[in-house]
Amino acid sequence: MSSDMEAATMCFACGKDNPIGLRIQFHFDGEICTAEFTPDENHVGWQDTVHGGIIYAALDDVTANVLYQQGRKAHTAKCEVRYRQLLRVGETIRLRGWVDKEKGRLVVLKGEARRAADDAVIADCESSFMIVR
Repeated sequence: MSSDMEAATMCFACGKDNPIGLRIQFHFDGEICTAEFTPDENHVGWQDTVHGGIIYAALDDVTANVLYQQGRKAHTAKCEVRYRQLLRVGETIRLRGWVDKEKGRLVVLKGEARRAADDAVIADCESSFMIVR
C-alpha cells in the first residue's frame, strides 16, 4: 500500500480507518464524484441542526475526490461555501462534485449537497485546488 493510500484511510471525511471520521464513500464516473451522507448526533452544531463545518468538510472532500479519483494530487487553495437551508440530524444528503475549469496548476471545481428526501439544495461550493507537481 502506498503512503498516499495509507494516508487516505485516515481522511476525516472519507477514511475508513478514522474512528471519528464521516466515512463517506465516494463514487466517480469519470466526470462527476458522488456520495451520500447521513449526519448523526455527533455532527450537531445547535440542537438538531448539523454543524456547518461538517457540511463544509463533505463538500470539500467531494470536490477533492474528483481529482483524487483521477490520480491527480492536489491541495485545497480555497473553498467558498454558500449555505442555503438547514440540515437536520438524520437527513441524508446527496453530494456531487465536478470540474468547472482549469488553468495551469489551478483547478476550479463545483460541488453541491442536496437533501435526498426533496432534492433541495442544502449548500453549494466553488473550490480551487492547486495540482502538486
